[in-house]
Amino acid sequence: MISISRATVLALTLLALSSLVAEAHHGVSQFDDKEVTFTGVVKEFQFTNPHSWLIIDVTNKDGSVTTWGFEAEGPGVMMRNGIHKSDFTPGTKLTITAHPLKNGQPAGSWTKAVRADGVEFNPRLRPSDNTPAPAGNDAAAPSAGGAQPHAGNSTDKQR
Repeated sequence: MISISRATVLALTLLALSSLVAEAHHGVSQFDDKEVTFTGVVKEFQFTNPHSWLIIDVTNKDGSVTTWGFEAEGPGVMMRNGIHKSDFTPGTKLTITAHPLKNGQPAGSWTKAVRADGVEFNPRLRPSDNTPAPAGNDAAAPSAGGAQPHAGNSTDKQR
C-alpha cells in the first residue's frame, strides 16, 4: 500500500489551488467582447506593476468630460513592445480602442492606441506577431497597421 503524508497532500492541494488563483487574476471575464474606440487626451499614464493604466479624458457630445481608465500589461511587457512612460505624457491627444467593462463603468482593456501623430501602440503584441514599428519613428511601439485616428469621439465595433 502507498503511504502519502499529510504534507504531500497539502502541498499538492495548494499547488492546484494556486493555478486557479492565477487564472482568476488574469481572467478577462469582466470585459465585454465588443470593442469601443474613443478620442481623448491623456490625463495620466500609470506605468506600474502588475498592470499599467492609461487614464484618458474624453469629451462627450454634450461637452461634458468623462475620465476613462484603460488597463494594459505591466512595464516589462510594455517595454518589450516598445511602449515607454514618455510615449503618453499628460495632454497627449490619441484615439484608443479597448474592450469595455461589462458593468458599464468607464474603463476597459486597452488593445490599441494611436497618437495624433499617427504612431500606433499595441500593449499586447507578442514577438510572434512579427509586426514592424511605424514608419518614421524607429523608437516607437510596434504597429498593427497604418490605422489613422478618426475624428469622432466614440464608436462601437463588434468583434
